Amino acid sequence: MKRVLIIAYYWPPAGGPGVQRWLQFVNYLPNFNIQPIVYVPDNPSYPILDETLQSKIKDVEVLKQPISEPYRFANFFSKKDTASISSGLIPKEKKQSLVQKFLLFVRGNFFIPDARKSWVKPSVCYLKEYLNNNPVNAIITTGPPHSLHLIGKQLKKQLDLTWLADFRDPWTTIGYHKKLKLMPWAKRKHLALEASVLNTADHIITTSFTTKKEFEALTEKPISVITNGYNASDFKLNTKVALDAKFTLAHIGSLLSDRNPQVLWQALQELIEEHKDFSEAFQLKLAGKVSEDLLSTIQSYNLKNHINLLGYITHESAFKEMQSAQLLLLIEIDSDETKGIIAGKVFEYLLAKRPILAIGPKNWDVSKIINDTTSGKVFHYEEKDILKHYIFNAFQDYKNGMLYINSTNIEQFSRKQLSQQLSEVILKVTT
Repeated sequence: MKRVLIIAYYWPPAGGPGVQRWLQFVNYLPNFNIQPIVYVPDNPSYPILDETLQSKIKDVEVLKQPISEPYRFANFFSKKDTASISSGLIPKEKKQSLVQKFLLFVRGNFFIPDARKSWVKPSVCYLKEYLNNNPVNAIITTGPPHSLHLIGKQLKKQLDLTWLADFRDPWTTIGYHKKLKLMPWAKRKHLALEASVLNTADHIITTSFTTKKEFEALTEKPISVITNGYNASDFKLNTKVALDAKFTLAHIGSLLSDRNPQVLWQALQELIEEHKDFSEAFQLKLAGKVSEDLLSTIQSYNLKNHINLLGYITHESAFKEMQSAQLLLLIEIDSDETKGIIAGKVFEYLLAKRPILAIGPKNWDVSKIINDTTSGKVFHYEEKDILKHYIFNAFQDYKNGMLYINSTNIEQFSRKQLSQQLSEVILKVTT
């Protein structure tokens, strides 16, 4: 059996999508003759907690070392602003407070590649000693935070280990990167670090096809796409979940300021004003963190009385909300930089088997997934009339008890099958 050390930041009790990928891989890899060992911080500052995920950890060796979290010190200036920035909810520049602008400037220019960079040196020291006494066949780093890739880079250099770098999100092309108020020298440093990681790792893993294409322009190292996925065993699929009585359009997960398709809010406003029965039945259900900017925009379209804010809910509760929704809403920022973003909830949306209404950039990787699985409809930001027509038709189907979806070929995104893909990559790299 191959032994693999996985270096991660997000681990239970962390909540949100960042923890799900490697929690599931760790649980499934032993089925494919891979023994994982996990290394995570001992005292992290997670923006979201989900204690229920602790019960999902199977028998695995977990190594922990303390981390110095600058976000704790940033709380001195503003606990609310710090929590918002650390979770990715960055307001538009014109609405940023002086404290927010200051924190973003410090984060972008003095914590490169990110605020967890102080964990690199002590982690290398600790893991070097551990690995000398407990050999492994490979190490895997997963980011963000991308500073963890620097741990892998140094361990490879010092111990000549096989190293795989897993990118759950892009590095310098991710949407929020431009909001960090980077000085020219800081931009160059980010790019240099990214290039050094891509050209030092033995194998690179991405979660999207677009990110793979972007990285192929920067390195000749082999790159595999292993998307995120769903884990059916996490949920009671045999338990009947009643559909919402209301015509609910439900978004499950964080909504950032720029995930703001005003064509959708306008279409909903018009439908409410034009059709009394639609107005009486419609509900916009939002589960997870929602930026104040976006909420304000939604309310400006006279949708305030139709919004149901659930706040952060557990992973299990989130899936129940997906199953009970009449329509599932998926939104991505309208930008070339977000074409490769495939939110983790996409795959649980597929498992919930409710129609998906997605709005995002042209040539979005998600479009391929939704089209290939016949699980919904994808719209661009300028397609208001087509979008409005689709929603109204869905409403008619809802009234007639005929709103459903016949999705196909979703099994390829099960965590077990994806873990098998990962095991094949590990075996190939370590042989």
